[in-house]
Amino acid sequence: MPIMLYNTAHRRKEVFHPLFEGRVGMYVCGVTVYDYCHIGHARSAIVFDVLAKYLRARGYELTYVRNFTDVDDKIIDRARQLGKDPADLAQEFIDAFEEDMARLGVGKADREPRATEHIGDMIRMIEILMEKGFAYESDGDVFFSVEAFQDYGGLSGRKLEEMKAGSRIAVDRKKRHPMDFALWKSAKPGEPCWESPWGPGRPGWHMECSVMSNRFLGPTFDIHGGGRDLLFPHHENERAQSMAANGADFARYWVHNGFVTVESEKMSKSLGNFLTIRDALGAYHPEVLRLFLLSKHYRSPLDFSRDAVRDLQAGLVRIYRTLQRLEERIGPEPAAGTGEPGALSGNPEDPFLTQFVSLMDDDLNTAAATGLIFEKVKELNRRMDAIDSGDEVREDELVDERSRLLLAARVLGLLNHPPAEFLESLARPAGEPDAERIDRLVAERTEARSRKEWQRADEIRDELQKEGVILEDGPGGTAWRYEIR
Repeated sequence: MPIMLYNTAHRRKEVFHPLFEGRVGMYVCGVTVYDYCHIGHARSAIVFDVLAKYLRARGYELTYVRNFTDVDDKIIDRARQLGKDPADLAQEFIDAFEEDMARLGVGKADREPRATEHIGDMIRMIEILMEKGFAYESDGDVFFSVEAFQDYGGLSGRKLEEMKAGSRIAVDRKKRHPMDFALWKSAKPGEPCWESPWGPGRPGWHMECSVMSNRFLGPTFDIHGGGRDLLFPHHENERAQSMAANGADFARYWVHNGFVTVESEKMSKSLGNFLTIRDALGAYHPEVLRLFLLSKHYRSPLDFSRDAVRDLQAGLVRIYRTLQRLEERIGPEPAAGTGEPGALSGNPEDPFLTQFVSLMDDDLNTAAATGLIFEKVKELNRRMDAIDSGDEVREDELVDERSRLLLAARVLGLLNHPPAEFLESLARPAGEPDAERIDRLVAERTEARSRKEWQRADEIRDELQKEGVILEDGPGGTAWRYEIR
């Protein structure tokens, strides 16, 4: 089965045929670095990280480009408020973004250009647009003429006449049409600026992505991604100016991920529900967050709620306990053997991997793929239960089953930790653990149980449970662990 992707430009799923056989170029709009990133940014980053991992696992040679917008009105305004240099502020939040992504298991893109590194190329593209009659200068600003580009609105499905009639954009007498957008902005006092044929200034926001995608992927490339909020006007404008300047097609497949709400409300600082990645990582393990953000189809809206995240955390704990159980039976996982490029190329012979590939080929259906992983874990537990009951199952079969499970999970960026390490990281005892005291109480409880002093045994159990310590009675005695909350 070929890979199918939903192409926003055509409003349908389409068979993915790259421009060059075996090679894929993908550009994803990055962040504007004026603040810490929120959970919506995390969803987009993880979705396209998984798409990159999956394309490589399917045998494609991928060039993945994700930019940083490091000069923008928001950056300038925030720097002014904080009394900082805009470039220093941008670098501070680039560093913060990279820390957040590393914790979430999001790999770096092959190219991560910054807008300020390509100002000269942007000026040259603006000059080309002016020469071709798609742009005009007005008092030091340069605007793209939407009326000059016949297919404006072709990506978002909007008609120019309707956009003009419903426009709420403030009147700008420099523009010929209210929907015309800035390619170059003349400098205001104290702002970062660069010299240009139209005077000192800086590029408009949309221009940077056109130039940087062209620089690293060529005028026409395979996949352009980003959040659905970027569809209009950013991607519409980016597409128009790129096609007008290059006289060629731009992105062949447009892929957009859905919005994230928090407790059924749109994120807003005024509502007090603005959830940064750092806030979320302070409350949940990174893999728990990653699993949650992949638990719905990437195009669907996703509501962040504590209950939903806790439920998925409990599910992930069950998976890691199964892996721990497997370790006890067949030993730890070898260091190598999962995640190699091309690991899922062709048609896998194993039924589990065949089904995983089928689900992921169907427009990156991570929701169904994670469900498949949970089912595989249940099957592994049943097989180990059967062994405990006396059935003969070869250990090498369990080794192979675990390898296939981990191969699929790691395409999704999951199950990357040793089981004991993951489970221990979720245990949150209050204060410093007093292991000697806990051992002493467990021994006292064991003695009480042997004397059938059930009330005292229950009192000890309850006392420890209040401290976050769980007792597990078994044939070999009583083990204890910290509660996973």
